[in-house]
Amino acid sequence: MGVMAEIIFPLRRSVLRGLSHKCPACGQGQLFGRYLKVQPHCARCDHELALYPADDGPAYLTIILIGHLIIAPLLIFPIIWQSDPRYSLPIILGVLTVITLSALPRIKGGWIGLMYALQVTSRDEALHTADAAD
Repeated sequence: MGVMAEIIFPLRRSVLRGLSHKCPACGQGQLFGRYLKVQPHCARCDHELALYPADDGPAYLTIILIGHLIIAPLLIFPIIWQSDPRYSLPIILGVLTVITLSALPRIKGGWIGLMYALQVTSRDEALHTADAAD
């Protein structure tokens, strides 16, 4: 359990801190200044939070989770596809919008926590692009 514990526990801790919108380094400072705007530095430990890339990954992950965990099970219920779309569609789209907009900052925070734990920074950008394969 020695080597795995050294990898798993910091990873888990950082991701959980990010999910709760806290700095992945100290767990005290706020991660976001606004809805999805990452603070440049942690107010508590002065860690550079803007260093960790969270470009499209959180959005893709949110789409996958919402699609598979909410939309797909909804299609199982006959009331969804047998009801009048004039009534069901606005309700379903409204609920999906609220769920998506509330999940996206949490997923982005977890993503930043994951990048922190794996020590992936925007300075490593050249290493993580398809252009480097040439």
